[in-house]
Amino acid sequence: MAFVSQSALDRVDLRAALREGLLAAVVMFGLAVVIIGLRTVDQRGGLGLEPRFDWVLLAVAVVFAGRVLLAVRRQLRRQATRVGADFGDRLATRVAKAAIYLGPILIFVAVVLPFLPGINRYHMDVATLVLTYVMLGWGLNIVVGLAGLLDLGYVAFYAVGAYTYALLGLYFDWSFWLALPVAGFVAAMFGVLLGFPVLRLRGDYLAIVTLGFGEIIRIILINWWSFTNGPDGISGIPRPSFFGFAEFKRSATDGGVTFAEMFGLDYAGIHRVIFLYYLVLILALVVNVFTMRVRKLPVGRAWEALREDEIACRSLGINPTNTKLTAFAIGAMFAGFAGSFFATRNGFVSPESFTFIESALILAIVVLGGGGSQIGVVIAATLLIGGTEFFRGLEEFRMLVFGAAMVGIMVWRPRGLLAHREPTLRLTEARAGAPPPPTATAPVAEKAPS
Repeated sequence: MAFVSQSALDRVDLRAALREGLLAAVVMFGLAVVIIGLRTVDQRGGLGLEPRFDWVLLAVAVVFAGRVLLAVRRQLRRQATRVGADFGDRLATRVAKAAIYLGPILIFVAVVLPFLPGINRYHMDVATLVLTYVMLGWGLNIVVGLAGLLDLGYVAFYAVGAYTYALLGLYFDWSFWLALPVAGFVAAMFGVLLGFPVLRLRGDYLAIVTLGFGEIIRIILINWWSFTNGPDGISGIPRPSFFGFAEFKRSATDGGVTFAEMFGLDYAGIHRVIFLYYLVLILALVVNVFTMRVRKLPVGRAWEALREDEIACRSLGINPTNTKLTAFAIGAMFAGFAGSFFATRNGFVSPESFTFIESALILAIVVLGGGGSQIGVVIAATLLIGGTEFFRGLEEFRMLVFGAAMVGIMVWRPRGLLAHREPTLRLTEARAGAPPPPTATAPVAEKAPS
C-alpha cells in the first residue's frame, strides 16, 4: 500500500466517503437478507429455513468498510497522489523485464514438481489443469492480446480439437500422436471459417459474432446425435501411450510392453498422471516458444499494429484481412491442441464441457494477466484455476472469494496484473561517431563537353 502525505489525508472528505459506504451497506443488506440470511435445511416433512443473520451483518460490515476505503482512494487519486498506481506500473515493468530470468526458474519448478515431497495425485491433477488453461490463455492471447480482436467464442475451437481426436481415436483407431496435428489443423480451419465473417467487425459487434459462433458449435454437438452422440457425449476415448512404445496399463495387449516393464518399475497409476502432466507442459512450452518467435516476425508486428490502430495499419500497406485470419487460425490451432489433450486425459467429452463460461474464464485469464503478456497469463491462470482449488475448503463461499479477488484486481489493476506492452522492435538513436545516413539528393549531371 502506498504512503500518502498528511496534508492529502486532511483534504479527504470523510463525510462523503461515509455516505457512500452507508448507501452501499443498505443495498447489501437488502440483497443479503434473502441470499445469505436464509438457508434451506432438511427437516421432518420437507425443507425448512434456517436464519443466518450473523452472516448478513458480516457482509454489510465488509461492504461498508470496502466502499469507504474505495471512496477515500478515489479522492486521493483526484488529488494527483497516484503513488500506488505508479508503484504497480513500476512493478509490472520490472516483472516484464525480469521474465527472461523468471521464465527458466518457473520451468525448472514445473519440471521437478512431481518429485517434490508432499506432492500427491490431487496436486498433479490441479497442476495439469492449470497448465491446460495456461496453454489456452497463450492461444487466446494471440487473438486478444496481440491482434486486439475480442473473441468470446474461443471455447468452440477447444471443442473442435477435443471432438476431432475423440472421433478419430474411437472410430478409426488413431493414436493420440497421430491425431494431435490433425486436431490442430481442423481447429485452425474453423478459425479461418470464423475469421471471414468478422473481417469488417470491431469491438462489441465482433464479440457478439464470436459468442454466437461458440454457441453454434455447442448446439451442433448437442443435436447432431448420429455423429457426436448428442448430449451423452463420447466415452472410451483412447488414452495416450508413451510415444507409441509402451502403454500405461497393468498388462500390455497384443504382445506389447507396458511403461513399468520398459523401465523396470512396479506398476502405479501415478505414472500415467505424471506423463500427462509432462505432456501438457511440453505442449504449453511449444506454444510459448512459437508465440515469442512469431511476434518478432512481420506477421507478429502486423498483429501489434492492428491492435494499436487498424486505420494506420491500412495506411502502412498491411493487409488487415490476412492479419486477422492468421491470428484466428493460429490461436484456434493451439486451442485444438489443448482440446485433443483434454479428450485423451479425461477419456470422455460432452457438449457441457464447452459452455460459454469456459470462454469467459479463458478471456479472464488473458485480461487479468495483461494483454500481450506471456508471464501474466501464467500468473493469472495459477490464481484463477489453482486459487479456486486452494479455497475449495470454503465450500459455497469459494466463489465469493474468487469474485472478490477479481473485483479487487479490476479496481487496482484495471489493465491487468502485468499490463506492460513492450514493443517488439525499438528504434535506437545513432551511435556517436557513426557515419550519417545517405541523403536522398540526386547527383547533379555533369555538363557534356561541346
